[in-house]
Amino acid sequence: MTASLAASLLEKASSADLAEAVRSLMEQNVKSFVPGDRIPLNVPTYGPQEVLEAIDSLISTRVTMGEKVRRFEEMWAEYIGVDYAVMVNSGSSANLLALAALGLPAGAEIITPAVTWATTVFPISQVGAVPVLVDVEPDSFNIDPQEIERAITPDTRAIMLVHLLGRPCNMEAIQALARQHHLVVLEDGCEATGAEWRGHKVGSFGDLGTFSFYFSHHLSTIEGGMVTTRNRVFADKLKSMRTHGGIRDLESRKTWERQSPEIDPRFLFVHAGYNFRPTEIQGAFGIHQLPQLDGFIEGRRETVAYWNKRLTNCTNYLTLPQEEPGHVWLGYPLMGKPTAPFTRRALTDFLEGRGLETRPIVAGNIAEQPVMAELKHRVVGGLPNARAIHRQGFYIGCQREIGLAARSAVVEYIHEFTGRFRCASL
Repeated sequence: MTASLAASLLEKASSADLAEAVRSLMEQNVKSFVPGDRIPLNVPTYGPQEVLEAIDSLISTRVTMGEKVRRFEEMWAEYIGVDYAVMVNSGSSANLLALAALGLPAGAEIITPAVTWATTVFPISQVGAVPVLVDVEPDSFNIDPQEIERAITPDTRAIMLVHLLGRPCNMEAIQALARQHHLVVLEDGCEATGAEWRGHKVGSFGDLGTFSFYFSHHLSTIEGGMVTTRNRVFADKLKSMRTHGGIRDLESRKTWERQSPEIDPRFLFVHAGYNFRPTEIQGAFGIHQLPQLDGFIEGRRETVAYWNKRLTNCTNYLTLPQEEPGHVWLGYPLMGKPTAPFTRRALTDFLEGRGLETRPIVAGNIAEQPVMAELKHRVVGGLPNARAIHRQGFYIGCQREIGLAARSAVVEYIHEFTGRFRCASL
């Protein structure tokens, strides 16, 4: 938006006029889908209210972390069902902050799935711990509790699970293992905003939970993340460490002030921290995105149901995903069967040529990424399922903004390709 356009908008007399003006401008960027048009992995979900709330923050000049961030934190804690939520500038920062708050000894082992995103694994190394990579279940792509048990040693201190692509992990089995072996549980829910296990939101089970509000995720603050916990001590430490290790936002602030009366409390540092503060712009988006989240999730479920119904005649070559209760679908994953007469690369190249964006299942088998040669880590077993996903799996976007015409085109493209190999047609 140009400065002159912003100025003209702000001259409007009422918020309703502003909202309508912004809505009109945003709709100018939307066009009807025509086969061959790009079908992106990610479509922004925000609308006029988020834009206007952000403009309000800019006009007020209160743009760094403040009241809107605190309001969103309170809303988020209530939504997840925990006592505390601490917003940060990204989901990656949320993972690093949660791990740092544990204060683990150097060399402590943390068990985590081999199929995950890089910023689940890297922060483990960045806090001086050792990632222990274990295999995942072939159907859910989530960490296999049996493999967790195989990986536990006297050095194991925590399990960092990942609710991959919006499907909740088996929390009953994982929590039982954690209790039995006295392990901390961290839930990486960055891809699973709003997902549930047995009627309870992910991020409410572990000692700490993390979320991402990146542009492509279920709820977006463009960039942004959150750490959740029921533990007040953890919450205080998280708040301190996200802001250089200071005490400004802490419930325990007065205690720290009494212990160091000679230091200006505005500049009293009690932890080795970071600068992970979010902005009020991110908070502004969050407070309007959250009430829409259930609708965003339902739209994704409708898209997945449409494709699952219309691609059943391709299951001799492709494994379609199956929905479990509480699944919120970050993407629509497909697995080429080992007996398929084509490679994943051939299929994805064909789809990309039709304008349908594809991508691997997050980072694939992270044990096979070259960066792991730089990191001290341990691999348990041969990771057969992770290796298969690495070679045969991919996913496409499934957000509700992919309309019926585009959904239908996806089906046609996949039928067109598989039809070359005598896959039954509609």
